[in-house]
Amino acid sequence: MTVIYKSDTGKREILRRYEQALAAWPVPAERRHVPTREGDTFVLTCGPETAPPLVLLHGSGSNAAMWAADVPVWAKHFRVHAVDLIGEPGLSAPARPPLGSPAYAAWLDGVLDHLNLDRVAIAGASLGGWLALDYATRRPERVERLALLCPGGVGRQKIGFLLKALFYKPFGQWGTRRSIKAVAGVDPRENPEVADYLTLMFTHFLPRRDRLPVFGDAALRKLTMPVLVIVGGRDAMFDSRDTARRIERAVPHATVTLLPEVAHSILGQTRPVLDFLTSRPDGSRTA
Repeated sequence: MTVIYKSDTGKREILRRYEQALAAWPVPAERRHVPTREGDTFVLTCGPETAPPLVLLHGSGSNAAMWAADVPVWAKHFRVHAVDLIGEPGLSAPARPPLGSPAYAAWLDGVLDHLNLDRVAIAGASLGGWLALDYATRRPERVERLALLCPGGVGRQKIGFLLKALFYKPFGQWGTRRSIKAVAGVDPRENPEVADYLTLMFTHFLPRRDRLPVFGDAALRKLTMPVLVIVGGRDAMFDSRDTARRIERAVPHATVTLLPEVAHSILGQTRPVLDFLTSRPDGSRTA
């Protein structure tokens, strides 16, 4: 079995905190455990049953709780399915199939099939953005729209963030918080709750260390659906300007937004993402 936590005690503390976040979920939601080829997958579903489906894929070292600030707005317009990625610190199986293999697309096929979803909009962040791209390039017929926040697999992946993390590692919790600010761009003074949660993850969780496979231009050209990409100019993990250039070249119909002063953790984009998800091809709103 894949080990994704540093200790059982750390695992219990992360899941205890996650349970608190689920209990405080801002809108009524249904919890589901979906059987898949990689093990059980946890899905938190909310919003009107008759609304169009929106699937949320969080980043590494996180879980569905990362969408709590967005869901009250998005769930007014969509049937939202926040999926805990396998191999991450949520309630899904710890499985980590090889990146770049067909395994993740087959896993997400199983999730969508179990939920009786033929075609969905997907929003993904960081690793979740990579998974969303992987799925959309392999299954374009199943993706209605694609909204990506700081996605991996497009721009050059930097290694400097690992050096920063290693530099601060010997300095205990102070070092962990400094590392979070340096890598994710989350300032504990400005976002204490987010920083506290990330500190917990960095302390007890074992993230993947392998590089994310990069999508070639031929794969990106398969993205015929509407695409929104939002990246931060100060991202310590990915070269955002490279991401923007490649998307603009290979996916000319995509909407690309580069936020110059924003780092890897992109917050406060609830409304721009909603505007994209609810817009018609001519730019007018559908909801």
